Parts: sequence; C-alpha cells; structure tokens
Amino acid sequence: MPDPVQNPGRFLAGIAGVVRNRAGQYLLLRRSADRDFNAGVWECVTGRVNQAEGFEDALHREVMEETGLQVHIDLLIGLSHFYRGTPVAANELQGVVFGCSIDGDEIVRHGSEHSEHLWAHAPTALQMLTAPDAGTRWLRQTIERAELLYSALPPTWPAAHASGVTLAADGRSED
Repeated sequence: MPDPVQNPGRFLAGIAGVVRNRAGQYLLLRRSADRDFNAGVWECVTGRVNQAEGFEDALHREVMEETGLQVHIDLLIGLSHFYRGTPVAANELQGVVFGCSIDGDEIVRHGSEHSEHLWAHAPTALQMLTAPDAGTRWLRQTIERAELLYSALPPTWPAAHASGVTLAADGRSED
C-alpha cells in the first residue's frame, strides 16, 4: 500500500453551510427526487469548491445559488470527509462546514436541486431527522454540534469574524 504522505492523492473540496435565521431556526433543504445522490434527503447548503476559489467564496456562491440568500460566517462547525457514492478516488470529498447567519432578507428561492425547504428550531429539526441514511445522520450531528458551538460563543465573537475566517499568509484575515 502506498504511503499517503509520500503519495498525495486527488480529491474534491467542498463546503456545507448550516444557515440560521434571526429567530435561530435552521434552514433545511430537501433534495429533489431526480438527484443522482441523496435524492429526497433533507440537507443544508452543500457544494463543491471550484478551481482557484477559496472555501469562503465557495460558501457564499453555493448559498446564493441554492437559496438566493446572502450570509455571513459565524463559525466553523467542523470538517467532513466522505465519498459521494462508491468509495473510489473520483468520489472522495474533503469539506469545511460553516455556521452562517443571514444578511438581508430571509426569503428562500431554491432551484431545481431542491424540492422544498423549511425553517426549524434545533429540537424540531432533530425530531424530524430520523432516517437511517448517512446524509440524514450527518445533518443531525452537524446541527447538534452547531447548537453547542453557538451556545458557547462569547459576545465579542461576531466582531472577531467580521472580515471572514480565512487567514492570509501574513496572519491577517483576508477581506
């Protein structure tokens, strides 16, 4: 077996955006029945990072494409690693999971990727996310973690992330 340190692989990079509204409700999106992966499953905003695009830029682009919303990043919820289908290199995805709040209006305009959406407080979302598939389990765990992280944020946190979460090579946040 090749040494992964000496033999770096190729994989896709992605983002997930757990979007909260001003009432503290989470946005849940149901994937359309005709989708090739996780059809009919509830999810948050997800997407791939394009070549020459940073994780933050990908997040803002995907949220706008999938919902029509503008968001700001509140926190990093975690990282993800999974295979979008069979576990082969072409399906491998490494991702960053962001917690976001809405800037501007809260009117969701989803396209053909999703068939419906709803806003739910964490207890309601967790009650409805009981399907045994991996995508639903992941979203449930992600909302549970988001709730813990949001509850632990100090009052000064929003100012610390006002310019984003990406650190430039010189140690300053990128604008």
